[in-house]
Amino acid sequence: MVGRKRAPASSRRAEWWRLRQRWRMIGVFEIDPEHEFYQLTTTIKEGMQHVIQTCVDGEPQDTLTEEHFNAVETQTHSGFEVQTFAGPVFAKLRSQLDITAEEYMNSLCLSGHYLQFISNSKSKADFFVTNDKRFFLKTQSRREIRFLLSNLQAYTKHLEKYPHSLMVRFFGVHKIVIPNQLEKYFIVMQSIFYPDERINIRYDVKGCEVGRWTNPDTKGKQIIKVLKDNNFEGQHIILGQEKPWFVEQVKQDATFLRELNVLDYSLLLACQPLHQDELEGKHSLADIVIRATKSLELDASPTESHPPTVPLLGKSQVVPNCPEGGSGSTGAWAGEGGEEIPLQEIELTPMETRSDSVLQDFKEHHHRLLPNCKNSIHVIDGPDKRYFVGIIDIFTVYNWKKKIENLWKSVRFPGRAFSTVRPTKYCSRFCQWIHDHSK
Repeated sequence: MVGRKRAPASSRRAEWWRLRQRWRMIGVFEIDPEHEFYQLTTTIKEGMQHVIQTCVDGEPQDTLTEEHFNAVETQTHSGFEVQTFAGPVFAKLRSQLDITAEEYMNSLCLSGHYLQFISNSKSKADFFVTNDKRFFLKTQSRREIRFLLSNLQAYTKHLEKYPHSLMVRFFGVHKIVIPNQLEKYFIVMQSIFYPDERINIRYDVKGCEVGRWTNPDTKGKQIIKVLKDNNFEGQHIILGQEKPWFVEQVKQDATFLRELNVLDYSLLLACQPLHQDELEGKHSLADIVIRATKSLELDASPTESHPPTVPLLGKSQVVPNCPEGGSGSTGAWAGEGGEEIPLQEIELTPMETRSDSVLQDFKEHHHRLLPNCKNSIHVIDGPDKRYFVGIIDIFTVYNWKKKIENLWKSVRFPGRAFSTVRPTKYCSRFCQWIHDHSK
């Protein structure tokens, strides 16, 4: 019997590339010249290139003033204009996550057509995603933009206090105007699910039950179904030693939103299994040092004129073995083979060290060792799975309309948990759901 001939290596690689491209495009499609949003997105791309170039040419702002938060810059182009709000503030937010202006421009302006996200979301906003899927663009109402800008100082202060916060990161607020055609406000934000090549299931969690079930059947369509609270029942977010940090950080973020009188926000959640090399890599000393450096650089205060000289943990401390490579507490430092590593053997540069007072803040604020990946803020590695998590949709204020909706739903769904409740109750219930569904 003659054996079947194997396809040439080049042919196999081409087939694998085609399969990856098909998988990459599940749930999205390119906004090509035939698409209804082609003019809008190409105009946005052109305008954003000039906006970001201004950041490249300008001096970075170490200290933000009231003037920076109130800044409005208008750039006029052929056939349209772009307004940029609080540009220096968002430029600094990007730099804090080590996103350079050039990197930002490449993603938003130079790398192919935007993609339209296809999901079961009921939002009336238009969602676009950059071709590399790293950043989302979302149209917003004038009211929502005003709310964000009026609370921008509070938002940035929260992120300074909790630099590893799970809150979605906003990177720009703009308005595009095409005379006699349209006026659109839009925001640019980091995609929580990046990179998404290995993600196969996604959830949107609010901590309630009414209307919180989605039929997972896609009926053969290339659509991403975002599941909800009731779909998640009987499951847990298994984080091991990361759980205390995760639960506490959700509590701090939800408390911040409660103080803004906000409700109806969600925790976006997705997971993927860790490969064997990723599991092994988490325990290596080199990986731990990289993660520690990343965490400390993010935690560095831009207002500190003199870098602290004390390491993150006391020099005399020896941290016990951490079999899961977790990082929710000081038990995250372990060498290969389970060997304990005295921290004085880990060399940190002055920029990566901390004073005693900052060290105390670090412990109190439940900071963690970030994973060594591009989207580290929204990625948490458990014992066996990598989780993508982030809090989104923070623009719904508990106003008189929501109070009337609360009364109606109280009659319509007596004794059941629905989303339109007072921010205090929403916050408490949201945090309780996270606590009960985490291990």
